[in-house]
Amino acid sequence: MALRELASLEKYLGLKKPNKYSSRGDKKVTKPCIGLVTIARHLVKEAKQPELLGEAAEDRAVVHQWLEYRVSKLDGCNKEESRTILKDLDLYLQDKVCMAGNHFTLADVLMYNGIHPLIMDLTFQEKERYMNVTRWFDHIQHRAGIRHHLPPVVVLRNRIYSAKHP
Repeated sequence: MALRELASLEKYLGLKKPNKYSSRGDKKVTKPCIGLVTIARHLVKEAKQPELLGEAAEDRAVVHQWLEYRVSKLDGCNKEESRTILKDLDLYLQDKVCMAGNHFTLADVLMYNGIHPLIMDLTFQEKERYMNVTRWFDHIQHRAGIRHHLPPVVVLRNRIYSAKHP
């Protein structure tokens, strides 16, 4: 999963030479990177898009916090833990457009990829219960170049008729 996620990130960043973070046959990369967060941060720097890591020091700290949250809490969580995570994220995203406030960052990309399987497993009623997470998720999945290897998720149900009919 992580390799496809990193390849997708490379495409989004517009990097021309794929797999800078792995070995190629007998030829090894000169500076090996290990770990999803480390590699993702390296790719952002290679692409010369430092704004994805946060503009100010506080933004960079928030981005780093969410990157660590992704690998320490979200990856490998069980069903019960996933409900707690969704509830906490829903509360956090109540007054935010993106994970680091109002600006799209690497935290949005990695959290989107990490939360995708959880959102796929939710019913429409559950998605409505986590309205802020659903709004954020839908916003990120419709951003150009983000959803390379992941299937789209229908997050909202269209209501054909209102509750009251004339």
